[in-house]
Amino acid sequence: MNSATKSHMISPMLSPCMAPFKVTVFEQEHFQGKRQEFTTECSNIHRCGFDNIRSIRVESGAWVGFEHHDFQGQQFILEKGEYPHWDAYSGSLSYHVERLMSLRPITCASHQISRMTIFEKENFMGRSVELSDDYPSLQAMGWSMPEVGSMHVQCGAFVCYEYPGYRGQQYIMECDKHSGDYQHCKIWGSHCQTPKIQSIRRIQH
Repeated sequence: MNSATKSHMISPMLSPCMAPFKVTVFEQEHFQGKRQEFTTECSNIHRCGFDNIRSIRVESGAWVGFEHHDFQGQQFILEKGEYPHWDAYSGSLSYHVERLMSLRPITCASHQISRMTIFEKENFMGRSVELSDDYPSLQAMGWSMPEVGSMHVQCGAFVCYEYPGYRGQQYIMECDKHSGDYQHCKIWGSHCQTPKIQSIRRIQH
């Protein structure tokens, strides 16, 4: 095997009936430089001899990348396709970061049906709305507030965005993480006191 191209074997934890996951990451933009294939999670790309990941080719499955090691920091949804540079996978307008230090597959994205409930306040309190489609603007579908206090994902996986039109910081919500319960914003990775969520769409593959 070429020393520049290594492959992590599929984890035995994944069901054989589940869609395969495969992503190739590159150390330089436009798919140049050192590269490596992954079929399961990587908690620290430094351990694989990378300084950073600057371009990505997702060959199968849906993935989530993280700004920091150990699946921490800003999140980036990575669906099938090519991402030749940072701007191709980051929708952030207010928080500029060009690091991707860990990544993992989104196993819930293989569900045929996606359904979640959003709540006005933390701990599943206040007004609630059930979602099962893509919503480029929550305000347009009747959600008058820019914030969401808590969420429960019954099945499937979703990506929530800071702004309408699927722009801004991204937060991945999955039915198999935290039992689908996101009681407050820190659980889904936001460090803002009142994080905005103004558009939501399903993650499917």
